[in-house]
Amino acid sequence: MAAPSQAVVTLCLGLNICCSIVIVLLNKWIYTHYAFPNITLTCIHFIVTTLGLLICKKLNLFQPKSLPFMHMLPLALTFCGFVVFTNLSLENNTVGTYQLIKTMTTPCIIFIQTQFYSRSFSMRVKATLIPIIIGVFMNSYYDVKFNMLGIVYASLGVLVTSMYQVLVGEKQHELQVNSMQLLYYQAPLSAILLVFVIPFFEPLDAYHGVLYNWPFDTLVRVALMVFLSGVVAFSVNLSIFWIIGNTSPMTYNMVGHLKFCLTLLGGYILFSDKLQSLQVFGILTTLTGILAYTHFKMEEMRQKQLPVTQTGKN
Repeated sequence: MAAPSQAVVTLCLGLNICCSIVIVLLNKWIYTHYAFPNITLTCIHFIVTTLGLLICKKLNLFQPKSLPFMHMLPLALTFCGFVVFTNLSLENNTVGTYQLIKTMTTPCIIFIQTQFYSRSFSMRVKATLIPIIIGVFMNSYYDVKFNMLGIVYASLGVLVTSMYQVLVGEKQHELQVNSMQLLYYQAPLSAILLVFVIPFFEPLDAYHGVLYNWPFDTLVRVALMVFLSGVVAFSVNLSIFWIIGNTSPMTYNMVGHLKFCLTLLGGYILFSDKLQSLQVFGILTTLTGILAYTHFKMEEMRQKQLPVTQTGKN
């Protein structure tokens, strides 16, 4: 198969950047201005993702693989958990705090892999976690809209997201599947699980204000925005898969840093989130740690690949 042209790569990178920023800001807008029920929105995202994957299957963009239900259940549960808690974090925190606390996923993954999967990391990689943690603490502590409930949701989101990402890596290796094949089973199973959860956490009175207080044109507008957020969420997943498969993890990481900065900027512009000087320092400290972590990890990957390359040349 021919490698994609530079124009196609640039287009997909631009699509991923736009969609990743839009999904955060769009969800925040839906929560802030319409108080749309969180778990219901998450369930709709999973349903739209399922429909999108069915279309991708028809277009032969990937080939499904039969997977055992008991292997998929933990993935589906953690998939539900990380999306619900990160959305609750977005609902209850400023965009800046939400985005910055998400960076704590890296230290959490390192802890889980070290303690439970006997993985090892170099001291310089571990050292990059110090500025990440300090920066997140400074931004959260000096946030004028500090919300303890939001911090709890964000912390749970980081924990469950880390567990999910570790499980995805392990299951991909164990079952010999790619992320799209996993998502093909995860998304519908997660949607079904949330259908049973919604009545307990979002009873009918949660929809009373939505259904009875909004005029018809508002209902239509909100329905379109919710559906659009589902389409954008699916586009993010699809573009991530394509970028990693056709470029490199380094390219995706570099794009991630740009998304990080642009999402913070968008939150401060659209939602008038006030920013103190110490928060700016915290954000820059975290970004420094993220850049250093990416640099050291990629350098280690190149060093591991170097002997293989040299052997091949000999």
